[in-house]
Amino acid sequence: MGKKQQLAGVPAADPGKRRRVGFSEIDAGVEAKDCIKIYLVSNEEEVGALDGICLEPIDLNGFFDEDGKIYGYQGLKITIWVSGVSFCSYADITFQSTSDGGKGITDLKSALQEIFAETLVENKDDFLKSFSAESHYMSSIVSTGEILQLKVSNGHTGDSDNVEATSDVEVFRMGINNAATGYLYSRLIPLVLLLVDGSNPIDVTDPGWELYVLTHKKVDPQVGTQHRLLGFTAVYRFYHCPESSRLRLSQILVLPPYQCKGHGARLVEVVNNVAISEDVYDLTVEEPLDRFQHVRTCVDIRRLLAFEPIQNAVTSVVSQLKQENLSKKTYSPRFVPPSTVIDDVRKHLKINRKQFLQCWEILIYLGLDPIDKHIEDYVRIISNRIKGETLGKDSENAGKRVVDVPCDYNPEMSFVMFRSRDGEDGTVKIDENHTNQAEQLQQLVDERVREIKLIAAKVSQ
Repeated sequence: MGKKQQLAGVPAADPGKRRRVGFSEIDAGVEAKDCIKIYLVSNEEEVGALDGICLEPIDLNGFFDEDGKIYGYQGLKITIWVSGVSFCSYADITFQSTSDGGKGITDLKSALQEIFAETLVENKDDFLKSFSAESHYMSSIVSTGEILQLKVSNGHTGDSDNVEATSDVEVFRMGINNAATGYLYSRLIPLVLLLVDGSNPIDVTDPGWELYVLTHKKVDPQVGTQHRLLGFTAVYRFYHCPESSRLRLSQILVLPPYQCKGHGARLVEVVNNVAISEDVYDLTVEEPLDRFQHVRTCVDIRRLLAFEPIQNAVTSVVSQLKQENLSKKTYSPRFVPPSTVIDDVRKHLKINRKQFLQCWEILIYLGLDPIDKHIEDYVRIISNRIKGETLGKDSENAGKRVVDVPCDYNPEMSFVMFRSRDGEDGTVKIDENHTNQAEQLQQLVDERVREIKLIAAKVSQ
C-alpha cells in the first residue's frame, strides 16, 4: 500500500507576534482511478501518444491505502506505459505542488511498486531502449517450452471475424518451475492483478503449475522470427487416486488488443486436448468469471454436439418435452441426463459433472426446434431447477421437495418426493419477504434463459 511521508518540521513561530487560531482545509484526496492512465504499447513511437490502447483496470483504488485515495498532491497526473514486448513499465508523474493537508503525502513510488514491482523502470530512456534490446524476449522464452498442436474447432467463440491465420498462432506449454517461465510470469503479474478480477499470483516454486502461452509468430527477413504474446493460462495438476490426475484452469488472460478474436477459446481448446490426450480424470475451472464461462461453455457445447454417445439421451428428452404439457403435471421434472451419460462425458471429453449439467440445458434448448412452441415448458424446467437449488424445496408444494433419480425404465417415475424437516438448512439464503423472493428468483431465471439463448445463437452461427 502507499505510504505517507510527513513534511519536514515547521519553522518556529515569531514570539513577537500574537498567535491566531485557524483551521486549515482537510485534504480530500483524489481517487487513484481518476488520476492514473495505463497504456499498453508495442513500440517506442507509442510511448507518449495518448491515443493508444488504454487499459481499464478492475480496481486501481485497491492499491492505495484503505480508501483508495492519493493525498498531498495538487494537479496530479500519472501516465503509465506497459511494454507489450518485454512487459516492463514506466510511470510519468506530474503535479503542480505538494502539501500536507492533514493526511500526509502519499509515497507514489512505493504505491506503484505494489502493482508493478520489479517491472517498473525508473529511467524513461532505459524503458525506450527495451523495445529493441528485448525484441526477441518472447521468442527466447517460448523456445524452452513444448509447442502444442492447435486443433481449432469449426467456427470460433469470438465476437470478431478478425482472427489471425492458425499457422501464425502457436501455443507453448511450460512448467512454471522452469526459471525462464517463472521470470516471464513475474513480469505478467501486474497485468493479472490489474485485469483479472479476484486474482492472486500463483506460486512459481510449485511444480504442479503449468503455463500455456499463446503467441503470434511473425517472420521478418531482417530481424528473424519474433513471437508476440497474445494471452496465457495457468493450469494446476492435482493428483487423483489411484493413478490419475486432474487439471484445474486457474488463471486466463488474453491481452486487451487481442480480445474478442477467439484466442480465449483457443487456449481452452488446447487445454481440453491435453486433458484428453493425457487421459486425466477431468478438467475444472477455478471460480470462472461470467465472460470466461460464456467462452468455455461455447467450446464445450460444440464438442458435445459432436459426441455421439449423448445424442440418444438428448433426443429422448427433447421428444418427451415436445409431447408433454408440463402445466398439467402434478410434479416438476427436470430432465437430468442419465448417470451413464454424465460418466461418458467425463471419461471421453473430460468435462466435469457441474459443467456438463450447465451444458445439458443448452443442448435441450437447441433440440427444441422450433423453440417458440416449447419455450414456456422449457423455462418452467429452468425455473424449477433454480428454485430447487436456491430454496432447497418447491415453494409451491408446502415444503415438499422433488429430487430426480435417473431411471432408464420410465423417466416419469424417476423422482422421489419428501418433506424437509424443521430446521433443516441446506439452502441458499435469500430475502425472506415472499414478494422480493419471487422477484429475485425470477431474475435468476431470466438471466439464465438469456445466457442460454446467447450461447445457443453463438454455436448455431
